[in-house]
Amino acid sequence: MRFLDSDEADDPILSVVNLVDLFLVIIGILLTVIAVNPLSPFSNNDVVVIENPGKADMKVTVKQGEKLTRYESNGEIGEGQGTKAGETYQMEDGSLIYVPSQEAVK
Repeated sequence: MRFLDSDEADDPILSVVNLVDLFLVIIGILLTVIAVNPLSPFSNNDVVVIENPGKADMKVTVKQGEKLTRYESNGEIGEGQGTKAGETYQMEDGSLIYVPSQEAVK
């Protein structure tokens, strides 16, 4: 009477249970990726993300609190009028020092 014995290897519901476990693991990984992302809505940090720096299609995304602002380059050189705000010097170690001019301090 072997044909009356149930074989657990032939049970199709076990495959569905394994798929549910797999999807739970994938959901956990995706939630971790969202939490670690610097532009995550769950973080309170102010972040600046620069995509393709120095190229014609450069994009800058600024996150301040809950506000996201995206700036896109159109490849043109900017023009305008302004005043000199100061000078920047590069030190031997590569760091930059900004010295405001006397006109900018006023």
